[in-house]
Amino acid sequence: MKTKNVNATAWVSALGLLAISGAATATNGYFTHGVGTESKGMAGTGVGSNAARGSIIVASNPALGVFADDSWEVGLSIFSPMRDYEADAGYQGNFGAFSTGAGKFESSSETFPIPYVAKNWRLGDDMAMTFVFYGRGGMNTDWDDPNTVAYFDPTGAGGPGQEFPGLFGAGDAGVDLSQAFIALNFAGKSGDNFAWGIGPVVAVQMFEANGLANFAPYTKTYIEEFFATGTPGNPTSLTNNGHDTSTGYGAAAGIWWAMGDAVSAGLSYQTKMSMSELDDYSDLFAEAGGFDIPASTKFGISFKGSNNVRLNVDIEHTEFSDVASVGNAMINFLDCPSLGGADFESCLGGKNGPGFGWEDMTTYKFGIEWTPSDTTSYRFGYSYGEQPIQEADVLFNILAPGVMEQHITFGMTKRKPDGGAWNFMLMYAPTNTVEGISLFDPGQTVELKMSQFEFEVSYLW
Repeated sequence: MKTKNVNATAWVSALGLLAISGAATATNGYFTHGVGTESKGMAGTGVGSNAARGSIIVASNPALGVFADDSWEVGLSIFSPMRDYEADAGYQGNFGAFSTGAGKFESSSETFPIPYVAKNWRLGDDMAMTFVFYGRGGMNTDWDDPNTVAYFDPTGAGGPGQEFPGLFGAGDAGVDLSQAFIALNFAGKSGDNFAWGIGPVVAVQMFEANGLANFAPYTKTYIEEFFATGTPGNPTSLTNNGHDTSTGYGAAAGIWWAMGDAVSAGLSYQTKMSMSELDDYSDLFAEAGGFDIPASTKFGISFKGSNNVRLNVDIEHTEFSDVASVGNAMINFLDCPSLGGADFESCLGGKNGPGFGWEDMTTYKFGIEWTPSDTTSYRFGYSYGEQPIQEADVLFNILAPGVMEQHITFGMTKRKPDGGAWNFMLMYAPTNTVEGISLFDPGQTVELKMSQFEFEVSYLW
């Protein structure tokens, strides 16, 4: 009975924290640049370091739980992404084009809280068990400026374009995705130079989309029914259905080894998370509402220098292209029968349905930690990864403009005499842009722009 109560409490806590976590278009694609204040202060590095004291470090490398303190850790980030897009006039809906209105527009949602909780239990000198909850993935946009419009010919005959309110001509548009992870991790040491960690990971995600009703003719539901009966189908699971919830699972594993007194390395892997379908959006996402969470691999080397200075060098690779809803390109629209193709599965909701066209992303990270005294540590970091959005997919990615490439970070720790510690982190991601031609208006150029700030505080006791 006690185990059941603990499990129920964990789920209720996770759902509650997910509810208060604002979603946002995050930093490396739609993942945050790291997890935990110590790691994020060094641009998300630390996979190969055994220096972190907070138990949330197992989210970076499960093997490191055996080095963390036997303690609780709670943290809260205030994340602020500034997103806008700019479009020129294009054909304004003439000649069969679908054009978004000309101008520069900003997303109205710019501040989001992202919490985490972790607890480590030391099981002797050589083993540890760790529970962690954290939010790492998400994307959010609110294009609700009353001046946003779209132009197209509602008759489909290629005549003069008409003006309709909203980014895609169906009112205020945007998406809201939150992802939270729950992991129970086991770590152990084999001698003084090797550690391992492994455990299951459960994920919960919530999603909402609005303002996409004009894509109804390009859904599998619409076109299949039309070809079968001559009457278009009604895609009720495309847009404006409120938040839908999806759950799924995977696993994470990692190793750490010391290659000398001053050099250590780590390797970790989190599997692709198999998620239940978002049924309320089965006419939008490929594979009838599929939205799995991509696998990621991390490798890091840590160098311990003189004067209490440590240098971390990490690489993280995320397999966005392996998730159809994220990786499928917009050009798949052209294979849908609604646009002259012959493949029902290339319509929205089909196996090959159009997505955001994201490529895999590899991020290179550098972090420095300096500990001048027993009570204080300072951290600095920089990361770079080529953003995953292709120029041909800019129109859809107005909904999810994850175009960031660089992150500059600062962090510090102040330790208390009673063993507790406060951690702080600041992140700045300088402005980056992606520009391309709209798939539905070859005369229109669309530019996506984004910059970010983040402040995080955590306490360890």
